[in-house]
Amino acid sequence: MSSRVEPLAPVELSPGARQLSRGVTATWWYTVTGVLALEIALVASWTLFTLARDLSDVGGLIVGVGGLLWCASTVPLLLDYRHRLDAEPGVRWLRLVVPLLVAVAYGVAAGAVVGSWQLALMPLAQTLVLLNWPRGVRYKVVIAAVLLLVFLAVADSAFDVPDDVPFLVSVIYTVMLPVMTVSSLWWWDVLITLDRARASEAKLAATQERLRVATDVHDLQGHHLQVIALQLELAERLMPQDAGAGMDQLRAARASVDDARQGTRDLALRFRSVPLGDEIANARDLLRAAGLEVEAVIPADSDAAPASALGPVIRETTTNVLRHGGGRRARLELSRIDTGWQYMIANDIAGDEPEDAAGSGLDGIRRRIDEVHGTLEIGREAEEFKVTVTVPAQTGDAR
Repeated sequence: MSSRVEPLAPVELSPGARQLSRGVTATWWYTVTGVLALEIALVASWTLFTLARDLSDVGGLIVGVGGLLWCASTVPLLLDYRHRLDAEPGVRWLRLVVPLLVAVAYGVAAGAVVGSWQLALMPLAQTLVLLNWPRGVRYKVVIAAVLLLVFLAVADSAFDVPDDVPFLVSVIYTVMLPVMTVSSLWWWDVLITLDRARASEAKLAATQERLRVATDVHDLQGHHLQVIALQLELAERLMPQDAGAGMDQLRAARASVDDARQGTRDLALRFRSVPLGDEIANARDLLRAAGLEVEAVIPADSDAAPASALGPVIRETTTNVLRHGGGRRARLELSRIDTGWQYMIANDIAGDEPEDAAGSGLDGIRRRIDEVHGTLEIGREAEEFKVTVTVPAQTGDAR
């Protein structure tokens, strides 16, 4: 008998998570375009210098068009650099044959046309800077490239350069190109390292919380189970000789079971009953971590609010924002009113989001609020969805 396994559907990210991912991706493309802008500006500078010497010469065309082709050959190197933190140490030279050949060919052609040793070496030096060198090697490559370009710039100074041509601009720009490129890529390294550190910290915090819960459950249940085992063992020994004493031990064991169940309930309640101020702060941090702009209003006496009634509401509405919101902004507010406490959460909505997208979650909130004789108001405007919950103050006794 054969069975067919259906492929799992891909998990769709929430709008906030998608925005956070887009933010990191946008930062990367800013870095790429910044490096390419430096290269193109340098090629334009050398092209203008060449044309200033002789407008009728085809050298400007060779320097300009060849420079654009060389800039295009560095794009694959930049794309590979994005994942350099996950790459194995070393350089995969086979993938770099084409960019290196283009850099060498352009350097030889442009250097011969302009008559500059510095321009001849510049494309190869820039290509080498973009490689995924092992740790501790890359900065040495940059220093060596800068020193060699400075030496070649001094050698080029012997050429006859017209006084009205800003030759030093091209020279200085060429010398500084490796340093400016490394600075741009270093900023990306710092950003992605911080992003991964934040994710690791969140996972570590969750792991520590699970270990703490497991330790408390183990200590609680281990104690009660040990007592129950001893009581049952004693009852087994007393039954043949003194049935009354044996029954007393059985009743004591049953009482211990009740104590264990009550202790488990109390432990679960202790983990669930978080002060309202902390609940709103956690919801705010969660939404911000998902990439939303969040405004939260938490009064000073928020811990006096009924956490047993409003805590689940805060968690459920926060989940709805992550699932069904537009992923740009949210607003949370807890306030005391004459009849009790009021909690409001508002968020932007996607234009194509159906009106009943969060229906099941809101139905659960409505049932919970009805149990404590509170009210639930739902409002939807063109670009905003708002949920307002009001509960009487005496429900705080349920904590």
